[in-house]
Amino acid sequence: MPYKDDQLHEEKVFKDPVHRYVHVQDRVIWDLIATPEFQRLRRIKQLGTSYLTFHGAEHSRFNHSLGVYEIVRRIIGNFENRDRWNNDERLLCLCAALLHDLGHGPFSHSFEKVFKLDHEHFTQQIILGDTHIHTILEQVGPGFSQKVADVIDKTYEDKLVVSLISSQIDADRMDYLQRDAYFTGVSYGHFDMERILRVMRPIEDQVVVKSSGMHAVEDYIMSRYQMYWQVYFHPVTRSAEVILSKILHRAKYLYEHDYTFKLEPFHFISFFNENVGLSDYLKLDESIVFYYFQLWQEEDDVILSDLCERFMNRRLFKYIEFNPNKQMNEWVELYRLFRETGIDPDYYLVVDSSSDLPYDFYRPGEEEERLPIHLLMPDGNLKELSRQSDIVESISGKKRTDHKLYFPKDVLRKLDDSAAKQRIMQLLHLEQHWKGAENHAD
Repeated sequence: MPYKDDQLHEEKVFKDPVHRYVHVQDRVIWDLIATPEFQRLRRIKQLGTSYLTFHGAEHSRFNHSLGVYEIVRRIIGNFENRDRWNNDERLLCLCAALLHDLGHGPFSHSFEKVFKLDHEHFTQQIILGDTHIHTILEQVGPGFSQKVADVIDKTYEDKLVVSLISSQIDADRMDYLQRDAYFTGVSYGHFDMERILRVMRPIEDQVVVKSSGMHAVEDYIMSRYQMYWQVYFHPVTRSAEVILSKILHRAKYLYEHDYTFKLEPFHFISFFNENVGLSDYLKLDESIVFYYFQLWQEEDDVILSDLCERFMNRRLFKYIEFNPNKQMNEWVELYRLFRETGIDPDYYLVVDSSSDLPYDFYRPGEEEERLPIHLLMPDGNLKELSRQSDIVESISGKKRTDHKLYFPKDVLRKLDDSAAKQRIMQLLHLEQHWKGAENHAD
């Protein structure tokens, strides 16, 4: 029996808090899950530093990847007897769904920004490189690993396959919204996925939704909108991300200026040198990062030691609302005053911005083109979602941006009384407009 058709003698299941069970019948999928590259995802948190805001958010990329696979498996099960679905693509869809996040590094996006990395690039390297994953995929058939990489890269010729994993209503989003809501304990991310799966239909180049399911899709879109602003862009989480990024920047700066670490940062050297090979990348997970952060609390460099102690013990920066278009003069003055009082503003005065576009219609030629969600009308015609839904139309194409200014309030309190301190306190509105709880913030 060809490897691609090889089924397990007995179906394997993973108990899952979101989907109840994740079902595995294909030997290829079972073998991929067992590889070191996929098991590494157990050591990468799905929500990065959000566990410092929502204490239940300890779930991993491993959990999420299994969830995306399960949703795609169920979608395909609904498509099997429908026109325009080629069941020869079944295993390709399942493998791409399972492996789509394979290249995420520790603390994901924060880590990528500091070291100018791209997790999608490393996902493809893992799939196409000298790895256990690649060996297994090639046993399905010569060139099969390239097909999987192309689906994840969104360049595969069958756009219907790509849309299952990467679109404005895909298995990736449907899993992470529900999973992240479950583990953070919020209600925003819940929507009627069962209904959406029932009304999904395959057409030539994308998945569409029967018009009778429009209200379930509206709920999904609004759930995503709420999750981004209530969870993903939570200001306390962003404070932790600011400190995390400043730790990595400081360690890189010290390395480049011949600082003698008490423990040589072996696992970071290729990252500091911006010459990261696949082997180095796979060796660095969050358990290793935490190990260094724990040790760096004892470093002689005061800034690195302080930032690591803050991160490890959740002594985060405080914040105020900040409008860079109207308050840049105040920021320049704050920067000068921080220097004057002996606080390095490059590490302790940080503007952080977050923005999201919850839903967009098709804008040909624009950066990051987004294929819209189409409704399949009773007469067989397609209608773009926002043309039918007043709710979705109200947020379509509207990017919302939020800016915060982060700083160590505890350090400012310890400053000797001076005109500089008084001016800092005035500019930061600490007494009048304090936002952000001392411990847990909603």
